[in-house]
Amino acid sequence: MSMPRRVAVVGLGLIGGSVARSLRDRTGAPHIVGFDADPEAMRYALEAGWIDSVAASVAEAARGAGVLMVATPVRGIAPLVRIALEADPDVVVTDAGSVKQAVMEGLAGVGGAVARFVPGHPVAGSERFGVTAAEAALFRGRRVILTPTDATDASAVARVRALWEATGALVECMTPAHHDEVLAATSHLPHVLAFALVDCLAGMEDRRELFAYAAGGFRDFTRIASSSPEMWRDILLENRRALDDTLAAFERTLGALRTSLREGDEPAVLETLTRARAARQRFLSLMEAPLPDPDTGD
Repeated sequence: MSMPRRVAVVGLGLIGGSVARSLRDRTGAPHIVGFDADPEAMRYALEAGWIDSVAASVAEAARGAGVLMVATPVRGIAPLVRIALEADPDVVVTDAGSVKQAVMEGLAGVGGAVARFVPGHPVAGSERFGVTAAEAALFRGRRVILTPTDATDASAVARVRALWEATGALVECMTPAHHDEVLAATSHLPHVLAFALVDCLAGMEDRRELFAYAAGGFRDFTRIASSSPEMWRDILLENRRALDDTLAAFERTLGALRTSLREGDEPAVLETLTRARAARQRFLSLMEAPLPDPDTGD
């Protein structure tokens, strides 16, 4: 399916702004309408040439759009999706939230219009946030997960897939529940650990010395603790059920390693480190596997 001629982006932060930028750089780009609660974000995107026009509301952005993307914090997604679906009976709506089950639960009672909603999540981002952080190549070679349900219209999925593929992303599908389990382990848990580690060290008496002598490994591991606290508060709470299971598994592994260290059990410590290193090498081969070129299919 070809790209729609008119695309609306609601929420012009890192993700929404990057979607607009990447579509703008594509040959045959659609007319891009932007809406954000912050007028300065709309002004910036318009003056930068990433969007063609601004809307006064979500409903106005939805009217006449082939696809409307909601790229706002997760707790605000469901109400905005409702508004967009009601504003135009032909618009297909998608989102870019990091949690899927909570959004679907928030759409209970929408009725048949939910067939035009295709939940989505680009597995790409940065610790930076806001419209000034938008990148044209943020999604190129990165995976985007769509989580259609049995009620989702197949043509709506195809339309959203075409939009994401136009940004250079590789699109995959899974259920909302499986998405939340996977992201709890691969994204939400690492953010919990980074925030918790920095908070732990910051509470120690010799914190100034600790941070002064922190090496590159500490900076790399804790980089994501520079992310928006408000955004991550919402993500972690909205996915707390799946995250709780993942945290429990991590606590068991950490507890076993702590016991091995306390008892001076060298073989057990080495086994854990060796097993983890081998696993990471396998994971890297999966993450770095070449992806199809979205323009050629190669």
